Amino acid sequence: MPREVNLGVLASGRGSNLQSIIDNIEAGKLSAEIAVVISDNEDAKALERARKHNIKAVYIPPGTHKTYLDDEVEKEYVKCLKENGVELVILAGFMRVIKKRFFEEYSGRMMNIHPALLPSFKGLEGQRQAFEYGVKVSGCTVHFIDESVDHGPIICQASVPVLEDDTVETLSARILKEEHRIYSEAIQLYAEGRLKTEERKVRVV
Repeated sequence: MPREVNLGVLASGRGSNLQSIIDNIEAGKLSAEIAVVISDNEDAKALERARKHNIKAVYIPPGTHKTYLDDEVEKEYVKCLKENGVELVILAGFMRVIKKRFFEEYSGRMMNIHPALLPSFKGLEGQRQAFEYGVKVSGCTVHFIDESVDHGPIICQASVPVLEDDTVETLSARILKEEHRIYSEAIQLYAEGRLKTEERKVRVV
């Protein structure tokens, strides 16, 4: 049996990927436990979702910067994760760039999901970028986090066709469905000890 991995989830918004992870844990499909959910947004629905499932939910004000956490604030986030015994950090719609304090403690143990097929369409609104570029296939990517945005080693991807009558909204909805599937799959592979990173490549063993 795979060991149970203690997760710490960082989220800024509605938390739909968080909910999918919770559902899979409760259904016995994911060998993990969410130790804490932390948000930079006091009104994030992700915090509400966590509390409904008796998961510790913490709001830590982000500080003065819009795109990343103040240095002292980042220390508080890492301190909270460590105090709750977190092994693997999961970003689920966290709208801040991860900086040095996280890498000092959790390098190689942080995952993110991006709504596009990396390395294409990095940054915000990957679905819209892909749609407006006119691609015929889009999708989503789970990757380990490194010090560049949407750049770390890719764990798994799922493709979604772009239909002739798609809108950004309909395409985004189909991508999100795949996000919910592959994020838990990636976490389970980690729990089973089956992910081996060799430079940029992640092998599933």
